[in-house]
Amino acid sequence: MSVSVILLKIIFKLSELLKFFVKYSSWFLFALYLVAGFALLFSRNPFQHHVFLSSANVVASGVYKTTNNVTSYFSLRDINEDLQRRNSDLELEIYRLKSVVRDYQQQLYADTMTVDSALTRYHFLIAHVINNSINRSHNYITIEKGRLDGIEPEMGVMDQNGIVGIVNVVGDHTARLISVLNPYLRLSCKVKGEDQVGSLVWDGRDPGEAILEELPKHAKFVKGDTVVTSGFSSVFPEGVPVGTILSGSRDREDNFYTLRIKLFTDFSTLSTVRVIRDNMKGELTEVEKELEVKNIN
Repeated sequence: MSVSVILLKIIFKLSELLKFFVKYSSWFLFALYLVAGFALLFSRNPFQHHVFLSSANVVASGVYKTTNNVTSYFSLRDINEDLQRRNSDLELEIYRLKSVVRDYQQQLYADTMTVDSALTRYHFLIAHVINNSINRSHNYITIEKGRLDGIEPEMGVMDQNGIVGIVNVVGDHTARLISVLNPYLRLSCKVKGEDQVGSLVWDGRDPGEAILEELPKHAKFVKGDTVVTSGFSSVFPEGVPVGTILSGSRDREDNFYTLRIKLFTDFSTLSTVRVIRDNMKGELTEVEKELEVKNIN
């Protein structure tokens, strides 16, 4: 390409640029005057200069605040996720510590139990109550130990205060008890220190009381005496606390007393129980079967 051609192209471009400036010269002149006016206004008038700078600061501050809020939102979301993870870890740690404390309490509870010499043939299995009713006509209790823990039907159950009930349904990991607060359950009991035996049953009235029926008329007792289990079965050993005598009555034509008993066990706050295993139950069962066979023959 020759030099003359290049020069012609440059001249053409410059002419086109000149035409553009001429065409919009009024707008360029207006913009020039506007800039010059603002420069003169703010340079010679401190008040207007201050107003301009304040307005600029407000706008800049708003932009900065919005930007900062957006940044903070995403930052807080990350912080919240981190806190959620830490909270979950803490909850798991608390659950683990509760389990450790619970196991320790069970061991301590079992180790510190005081029993009479009559209970040496018995072994206690500690269990926690997971369901309990006291206001129904027939009440039951569910514990969190079952067949795999050594629980069997017909085992007696007590707490640190007194009798609770008898195991009647057993699963692998849980068991259901017939509560003392159930008319289906009858227990052989007596006044402590006496030989006469009666039948303890709940009359459906007060969850803190029960009735000792069919106590022979020659039995001796006074209000406040302690009632205990008689030991006439392998369910409960002799001497397990039941309650105290509130009152007693007997019809003239009846040969038995009916006593109202204040139960030692508070079923409304029942949480931990002892399931009683009779280490001689198998032997006793075999002896009873042999006696039955001999009686039949």
